Amino acid sequence: MPEIKKQIPLLKNDGTLTEEGWARSPFWTYNRESIAASALKIKEWDYYSILSPTKDFGITITASDLGYAGLFAICFLDFKRGTFKQIDTLSVLPLGKTGFPRVNNSGVVQFEDKKLKIRFEVKSGKRILEFESKSFEAPDGGKGIQGKIELTEPKMDSMNIATSWKENRKAFYYNTKINCMPAAGQVQVGNTSYQFDSKKDFGALDWGRGVWTYKNRWYWSSVSSWIGGKPFGLNLGYGFTDRTPASENVIFYDGKIHKLDEVNFIIDTKNYMAPWKFTSNNNRLNLDFTPIVDRNSYMNFLVIKTVQHQVFGMFNGTVVLDDGKTLKLQNILGFAEDVLNHY
Repeated sequence: MPEIKKQIPLLKNDGTLTEEGWARSPFWTYNRESIAASALKIKEWDYYSILSPTKDFGITITASDLGYAGLFAICFLDFKRGTFKQIDTLSVLPLGKTGFPRVNNSGVVQFEDKKLKIRFEVKSGKRILEFESKSFEAPDGGKGIQGKIELTEPKMDSMNIATSWKENRKAFYYNTKINCMPAAGQVQVGNTSYQFDSKKDFGALDWGRGVWTYKNRWYWSSVSSWIGGKPFGLNLGYGFTDRTPASENVIFYDGKIHKLDEVNFIIDTKNYMAPWKFTSNNNRLNLDFTPIVDRNSYMNFLVIKTVQHQVFGMFNGTVVLDDGKTLKLQNILGFAEDVLNHY
């Protein structure tokens, strides 16, 4: 699996990837003007998940420009009750006008309509996430959700990958996953106020740019937590693009990435709330996952169809670092998803 270790353009002039592989920093320079596809097909997204294992709640915020549509969502998760509430909205034909930055370490993304307002700003190692929806149906019976969360990004490795599809090498996936960002801030949900504690709570980012083929099913899991007083994370995923050149499977520990090869999600797809299992081909990952809440959604707008099961729950088991050290996971909060998309 080639590891990219220096800055290179993402795309050649013909729209194919300059070099496929993975990296510990975002070494590919995203050059939108070299994309060999209609603006209708270019997809750009930022997705944040911020979870509080000690206070049993979490927030996910999605901003995406899919070319012919934009999708924006705010979701509140209550792990005590095992429930979620979401509000989302679609914009029509944004065609790149949403203003997603070409890099993940600076810039502003913002969107507002009658249903919700989202603003992400990245500057000097901080990510400021602001969001509001007056019509959000809160779990306590109240109305509205609003919040401001600040994520601090320490100097550390991130997971970066650039791969393409066998059936179309001009379709590509460029992705950065940043785990274990200390989270501070407050969220007001209806009549209830929730506070993130930067000594205990983490946020994670899924930052992506690309052109996809029409029908895809992917599996993804993310964890950001503490083990033995050190930041610990997992990013596991497959099913999306031709992963022969590289996988996105990594363990984060104390700011460093430990690379895994292939992983397998063992799921009862008739019952996503049944226990899951995670294994790897080289026996460096053996995890049981006990679901708490299935953030499921089904959307069918003729050309856009999506069936999502993003399941939040507890991980137990072991992972092995590059140096052979074994870490034990005991009731570590995270999520895993099985998503089928036609868009």
